[in-house]
Amino acid sequence: MKSSLKFINAKYLLLNLAAGIYFFVAIGNEARAQKIEIGAGLGGLNYKGDISPSLRLRFFKPAGSVFFRYNPNQAVSLRAELMGGIIGADDKHSKDPFQRARNMSFTSRIFEGSAVAEYNFLNFQERRFAVNWSPYLFGGIGYSTFNPSPQVGNYKTSTFILPYGVGIKYQVRRPWNIGIEYGARKTYSDYLDNLGGDAVNTDKLQQGDPSLKDNYYYLRLSVTYTFYKIVCP
Repeated sequence: MKSSLKFINAKYLLLNLAAGIYFFVAIGNEARAQKIEIGAGLGGLNYKGDISPSLRLRFFKPAGSVFFRYNPNQAVSLRAELMGGIIGADDKHSKDPFQRARNMSFTSRIFEGSAVAEYNFLNFQERRFAVNWSPYLFGGIGYSTFNPSPQVGNYKTSTFILPYGVGIKYQVRRPWNIGIEYGARKTYSDYLDNLGGDAVNTDKLQQGDPSLKDNYYYLRLSVTYTFYKIVCP
């Protein structure tokens, strides 16, 4: 019950953070044209940690997100995003004899809020009739909550994250855009898979590598709608 309340409180904190970021960017830059996008994405999460030391396609699980993007100029975009999904892995699919003998598995819901900056290589901008697309890099900061099942021990089920990655955006037809993005989330927790940190017992098979932090990865397709607002001088 206590863990559920902490999870709910963290959600409200992330929602308030996203609302504050939106208000800040919406009232700025009033002296010229503003371009704000709202969007949604669907894709999958993957995980790397003690139970899956490397990324494996079989462990991709569903995820989705909503976000808004503010474009102060052609080269830079600012984005705030809320994402939810599932991660999981199973030792039985490993080729490592130790992992097969351990035979552990987990699933965990992930809820994440993040704020990132994007750098557009091709100066992404409005063009009515020309092809308009650009690859981009992004990086920023965020906060993530999780609830591994089964959960053994009393540990913190939230962590700051550093999201970073690459993507491509394409303006299909004003005001609609599509995109594809792949990003990593560096975490500061070893408990996403319920296996790590301090040992919970003396059984070596039930212990993870405390030096290996858990990370997860988000691949998504997105659709955005751009609002064009011209402020008269």
